[in-house]
Amino acid sequence: MSNATLPPSFPSWEPTWQPSSQPSFQPSSEPSAPTSLPTWEPTLMDAEEQHETDAFEVVFLNIILIICVFLAYFIKQYKLYFLPESAATMIIGVIIGGLVTFFLSDLTLYQFSPEFFFFVLLPPIIFEAGYSLEKQHFFTNIGAITLYAVFGTIISTFFVGGLTYLFAQKGYITGISTTNPMESLLFGALISAVDPVATLSIMNNPELQCNKLLYSLVFGESVLNDAVAIVLFKTFREYFDPESPDLSEWDIPKVFLSFFSVSVMSIVVGVLLGIMTSYLYKHTSISNYANLESTLLFLFCYFCYAVAESLGLSGIMALFFNGIILSHYNSHNLSEGSRHASEQIFATLATISETIVFLYMGMGAFTGKFANWNLKFSLFTMLFCVLGRFLNIIPLSRILNNFRRKQSEKIGCKMQMVLWFAGLRGAIAYALAENMPGENKSTYVSGTLSICMITTVICGGFTERILSLAGMKESDESIIDDEEIEDEEGESLMIFDRPRTDIEKRHGGIKDALAQFDKNFLQVYLGGDKAPSHASKRNNNKVAANITNGEIELEDLKNGRKDHPEGKSGPRIVHLT
Repeated sequence: MSNATLPPSFPSWEPTWQPSSQPSFQPSSEPSAPTSLPTWEPTLMDAEEQHETDAFEVVFLNIILIICVFLAYFIKQYKLYFLPESAATMIIGVIIGGLVTFFLSDLTLYQFSPEFFFFVLLPPIIFEAGYSLEKQHFFTNIGAITLYAVFGTIISTFFVGGLTYLFAQKGYITGISTTNPMESLLFGALISAVDPVATLSIMNNPELQCNKLLYSLVFGESVLNDAVAIVLFKTFREYFDPESPDLSEWDIPKVFLSFFSVSVMSIVVGVLLGIMTSYLYKHTSISNYANLESTLLFLFCYFCYAVAESLGLSGIMALFFNGIILSHYNSHNLSEGSRHASEQIFATLATISETIVFLYMGMGAFTGKFANWNLKFSLFTMLFCVLGRFLNIIPLSRILNNFRRKQSEKIGCKMQMVLWFAGLRGAIAYALAENMPGENKSTYVSGTLSICMITTVICGGFTERILSLAGMKESDESIIDDEEIEDEEGESLMIFDRPRTDIEKRHGGIKDALAQFDKNFLQVYLGGDKAPSHASKRNNNKVAANITNGEIELEDLKNGRKDHPEGKSGPRIVHLT
C-alpha cells in the first residue's frame, strides 16, 4: 500500500446503539475504514531510524572521547600543569552538554547514570589502583591512612552535615529540610569522599614527581575514605525517615557498629576472593592459554566487586584489597606475556573509564536539568568542606607525629597544607548525590556537582604549583635512587620486609613469623616469586636448555614436547637476536 492511498489518520470508533439493542460500531469521522489491516512497515522504519540515530550519537561520543584523549596527550607533551586532564575533560563535557541540550530533545544518552558508573566504570579504576599499588609505601603508612580515612571522614561528615543543618534552620540556606538532620548528615557523608578517580588522575601524573610519602597518604586516604563515605551514606540512609526525623539514643551506636562491621567484612571478602583466584591459577595449567588467563582475571575483578555489593558491603574496599592480593601472589602465576598484557589492559580500561566519568560529569551541568540550582547552598557547603578538611587533617597529623620517631617520617606543616588542599571531590560524591532520598534531591545534586567542578578544575589546576611551593616534588636523583633500591630488594608483601622503627624491632617477633608464614606457606600454595606454578614446574621437569651460537635450543628430554604451543614435537629454537 503506497503512502498516497493511506488515510491521514485512523478514525476513532464510538458505539452507536440500534433499535435492535445490538451494539454496532461505526466510525464517527468522515473517512471510511480501511479495507485491510495496516502493515508493520511504519514500525520497522521507526526502529531503523532510531538505530541510525543511536549510531550517529555513538559516533559523536566516540569523537568527543578521542578529542579528550588527544587533549590529555597535549597536556602531557607540553606540560600544561595548570590544566589537569580531568579538568580539561570536564570542561569539554560542559561545552558538549550545552550543545546537545540546545539541539536535542532526548538527552538520555548524555545523562550521568550512577548505576552504570558504580558497576561498569568504577571497578577497573579501583582494581588497577590496587593491582599497581606500591605496597611498601602504602603499608608503611597504613596507620596514618586508616586514621585519615576513617576518623577524618567521620569528623568531616558530622562537621559539614551539622553546619548545613544549622544554617538551614537559621535561614541562611534554603531548599533543604530544616526539620530532619539525617538529610544533612547524608549530604555530609557523600561530600566527605575524597575521590580516588579525581586524585589519581592528577597526583599520579609522573611528570609532577610527587613526594612518595605525600602521594601514599593522599592516594591511600582517597581509596579507603570514599569506601568509608559510601558505607556511612548507606548506613545513614537506612535510618532516614522523613516522617520521624529524630534519632533515638540507641541508633548512633548501631550506626557506628554497622559501619565498622561492613568495612571489615568488605576487606575479608576481597582478600578471600583474591586467595581463591590465586589458588585456582596456581594449581591449574591455565597459563598455557594466555587469552583465557587474562579473560578470567578481568572477570574475577568484576566478580569480586559484584559479590561485595550484593552482600551489602563496600565493593570498592573489597576490590582494592583483592587487587593487592592478586598483585602479590597471582601475578607470579601468569605467563610472562599475560602478566604485562593484564597490566596494560587494566591501565587502559582505567584511563577510558576516567575519561568517560569526567566527560559525563561535565555534561551533567546542562543535561541534569536540575529543578533547583541553589548558589548560596553551593557556596556555603564549599566553605564547610574546606573547614571540615582542615579540622580533620591538622589535628590528626599532630597525633600521628607523636608516634613517628624519625624526622623523615613525620608529616610536616607544609605536607599537612598540601593534604588539606588535595581533598578533591569527584564522581563518587556526585553519584551518591544522585541517590539522595527526599524531595530536596535537586539541591543536593546541583550543589555536589558544583563542588566537584570547583575542586577538580581550580584545586587540581593549582596542584603542581602547590607541590613546588611546599617542596613536595622529588628530584630526579631521588627517584632514580628509590627505583634502584626497589630493584635490588624486590617487592615483598605489604609490611613484612620494610624498614622497621625501634618499637617495631622490639616487637618484631609477630611480623617475622608472618613473613616466614607468607614465604614458606602462602607463596607455596598461592604463588610467589620463589614458588613456580603448576605449569612451570611441569615444564621445568621436561625441558632442558642448550645455549649454542647465540641461540637457545629447548629440547624435550623425551624427544618431543606434548605441550608445544603448536602441538608439534621436536626441539624449539628461540633466537636471541
